[in-house]
Amino acid sequence: MARTLEFDYTEALEKATRLFWKLGYAGTSLRPLLKAMGIGDGSFYNKLKSMDHAYLECLKHYTATVGQRRGKAFFSAPTGREGVRALFNEILNCLDNPHTPSKVCLMAASLTREVLAEPSLKKFIQQEISKMSEAMIARLKVDQQAGLLPPDFDPETVVPIIITYIQGQWRMALMSYNRPQFEKQIDVFLTGLGL
Repeated sequence: MARTLEFDYTEALEKATRLFWKLGYAGTSLRPLLKAMGIGDGSFYNKLKSMDHAYLECLKHYTATVGQRRGKAFFSAPTGREGVRALFNEILNCLDNPHTPSKVCLMAASLTREVLAEPSLKKFIQQEISKMSEAMIARLKVDQQAGLLPPDFDPETVVPIIITYIQGQWRMALMSYNRPQFEKQIDVFLTGLGL
């Protein structure tokens, strides 16, 4: 007869996600992770198998929670142009939140040599970035077809530029974060892109 889990997996995963978010993949070792999750070695290895798999599960959890909020900000706006600005606003709200474990988004913090050296982690990150890119491109094309963006607007070029800018924004927030300055920079950046 299979043993049932003796801990709240969702709660333990949330705690693990926050620890990875705070310390990074390379900065998190097993003992502090088990302590944060409130579980022992046996429970960890029975459910999560390895640190790589635990990190992958945390990335999935992060995408389903924090990433979902960002996606909702983008997709619930009346237009793609407004959605891009709403996405940036949601990012700034995260940076303003004193309970956020790190100034760098967990997905952005995953773009390291150590994480990308693990094939399953790299594949997941590439898939998530690709899904978001494709969805943003599709939404901006709808705006373009509706005449809300000029005919020469190129979503396939603009969206990767936006994603690259967001990655840099997270990193710059580590050094110095001032929301009004970031808002001004974002406005200049998006206006320059035609958004």
